[in-house]
Amino acid sequence: MARRRKRKSRRRQEGRRILEHVPQYSIESGEEKPVTAARNFIHAEGILPPALLLVKRNEHTTDRYFWAEKGLFGAQYVEENHFLFPSLRVLESPPEKEVVALHK
Repeated sequence: MARRRKRKSRRRQEGRRILEHVPQYSIESGEEKPVTAARNFIHAEGILPPALLLVKRNEHTTDRYFWAEKGLFGAQYVEENHFLFPSLRVLESPPEKEVVALHK
């Protein structure tokens, strides 16, 4: 039986491209829950937003979190809603400068 191809969201792809330019940190969760390990690492290292944290839960699973001014979010949510985060707007392609009016 033929398997259907999964549709890729353009908005999510754009968000993923933007997140490629954000500093990334890889850590292991150890005995803590992944989100707790991420929060503890952020506070211990004094990481400033925006940042992407890759938390290795076990040998097969890695959780991705985005550290923003507003708090800690799942990376997939941020990919889909990158326009809601002011720190990521700076990383988007800069708009062309428009000439509003020329006075001579």
